[in-house]
Order: sequence, then structure tokens, then C-alpha cells
Amino acid sequence: MPVWLPRAMVLALALYACFRLGSWAFDQLIGLLINVLIAFFLALAIEPAVSRMSAAGMRRGLATFLVFLAVLIASIGFVVMLGSMLAGQIVDMVDEFPKYLDSVINWVNQTFHTELSRVEVQDSLLHSDWLQKYVQNSATGVLDVSTTVLGGLFRLLTIFLFSFYFAADGPRLRRGLCSVLPPSRQAEVLRAWEIAVAKTGGYLYSRGLMALISGVAHYILLAALGVPYAPALAVWVGLVSQFIPTIGTYLAGALPMLIGFTVDPWYALWILGFVVVYQQFENYVLQPKLTSRTVDIHPAVAFGSVIAGTALMGAVGALIAIPAVATLQAFLGAYVKRYDVTDDPRVQGRHQWGRGVPVSARLRRLWHAPEDDGGQGADEEPQGRRPGS
Repeated sequence: MPVWLPRAMVLALALYACFRLGSWAFDQLIGLLINVLIAFFLALAIEPAVSRMSAAGMRRGLATFLVFLAVLIASIGFVVMLGSMLAGQIVDMVDEFPKYLDSVINWVNQTFHTELSRVEVQDSLLHSDWLQKYVQNSATGVLDVSTTVLGGLFRLLTIFLFSFYFAADGPRLRRGLCSVLPPSRQAEVLRAWEIAVAKTGGYLYSRGLMALISGVAHYILLAALGVPYAPALAVWVGLVSQFIPTIGTYLAGALPMLIGFTVDPWYALWILGFVVVYQQFENYVLQPKLTSRTVDIHPAVAFGSVIAGTALMGAVGALIAIPAVATLQAFLGAYVKRYDVTDDPRVQGRHQWGRGVPVSARLRRLWHAPEDDGGQGADEEPQGRRPGS
């Protein structure tokens, strides 16, 4: 046995053990790492406001606390307003449910010549097997729902705590990071940090602008239909549709449909159709234009980054994919050497085919071109053919 073989085997086993240990630790800490990543981008988003307040003479910790307090108050007020509105609409729907059921039963009786009654329908629903199973499953799932809610609150608290420290101790964090790097690398890290702040702010600006456009468009529809609480519903649709990726538009449109249904069932269909049409307009026209201007990336790159972020990290990846890609693109753009493009028509997509030959001559040449006959040239005479024959 070679002398180096036992040592190589021990080294290979040690490396494999370290790899397995690292994989296990990463799997256990993936939730915490995602929370820290969300907190970092949230801190970047509020960095401009905190820096302005700190430059005005306020302590950075107090400025961060005031910014978070303003965001928290606005969020709680919005949730309370929508919660009270939704509770009132649910009470109205429960009170009006017998009338809706009577209208549906009358339509069924007139259309299909049946003799249904509301009492029979209610008894069949209350004594159905699927309703009893649903109630039992809901009763057993209360503990799971409570655990999920508590876990979500703990995760939200963790994110806010990390983001507060990232924003309040931003200068100290940058100083500590730069202290372990040479001066040339320190400038690059600080430049990357500045680009990340600018791109994240631009992304939030574009989302806020799209939320405003969406809210105005849906308010016009709801006001035209006469749906109650149209301003609050428009704000709900604008915020939820933009800041909850992928399914936010449909979640936002469910509440106006529910309230529109209490006024007229046909209003729910009108709202659903408008939501679907507006979603297509936003995805293919509005969002690529605004996102490419505010974060300075191509619309196709923005769309692809959202898809990739969703595949990697779900809704969180879709939310932070665009500012992350914009930051990486802007940072790497400084290190890519670019050259002047030659003045060639082919750059603009104008190809040159047979330059100097008229189009009619080229068409006649193609039309009268001899066919391929066994590899003979165009100017060769066929074998066995004599001149004048």
C-alpha cells in the first residue's frame, strides 16, 4: 500500500463528513437564512428615509424606530378598516342569504320545471355527509391553524427585529464588513451597498406606482357599478395585488367580488372579468415598462428573474428577485469592458443580399435556375446530348 493512501482516505472521509454536516445545517437553517434575507432587503428599502432623518440630526436608532412605527400604524389601520368593512358585509350577506336562496330556487323551478322549496334544500344541506365531515375536519384543524398563525407571527417578529438592526446599525455593519477587506475591495463593497439601496428603492417605487394605477382603475369600475366602500376596496386591490407576488391580484379581487355579489350577483362576474383583463394588461404592458425604467433591467430579464425567484424561494423569491438581479447587473456592469459598435446595417436588422443587383434580376435568376440533376454543374451539358440535336 502506498504511504499516502491512508492519509488520502482519511482526508476524503473527513471532507465527506464536513459536506454532510454542512448540508444538514443548511437544511435546518434555511428558514432563518430566508428571514435574514428578507430583513436585509427591508432594511435597504427604509435606508433612504433613515439616512435623511439621521442627517438632520436625529439618532439613527430613533429614526429607524419612527419609520417602523409609521409603517406599523399604517398597516394596522388598513387591516382594521378592511376587517370592519368585511365583517359588516358578511353580516349583510348572512341576513340576505334566504332571499338569494329563494331567487336561485325560483329560477331553477322555472327553468327545469321542478318543485323545490327552501326548507327542503336547507335540510338536505344541513344533514349532508360532506358538511358533517367538513365540520369535523375544521374542528380537528383548529390546532394546526393556531400553530400556523403563531409561527407566522414569530417569523414576522424575527424579520422586523433583524431589519431594525440592519437599518439602525447600518454604518457599524458596513464598517465591520470593510475592516476585514483591503482598501480596494472596501470601495467595491460600499459601491455594491449603495447600488442595492438605489435599486431596492426603485423597485418599491415602481410597485407603489403600479399599486396607484391599479387602485384608480378598480375604483373607476367599482364606482361605476355602485359597489359600496369603493375607495377602501380600491386601496385594498392596489396594495395586495402588487406586494403579494403571483397570486396577489386574484386574492385582491376576491373581496370586491364578494361585496359586489351582495349588491347584485352579476356585479361579481363583471369584477372578475375586469380583474382578469387588467392582470393581462399589467403583466404584458404596464409592469415590464415600469420595472425596466425604475430598476433599469430589460422586461424579459425582469420577468425571468421573477420566475426563477419563485422556483427557488417561492413568494419571497418572487418579491426580492427583481431588486437582487438589478443590483447584480448594475454592479457587474462596471467590470464588463464594452466596445464601440461598428456602423453596420446588420446591427439594425437590415441584411444585405446581393448588393448592387436589382431585385427583379435576382428573382428572374432564382426562377430560371436549373434543377439539380445528379450533381452536374449549371453550365454543363447533359451527357449523350449532341449540339444541334
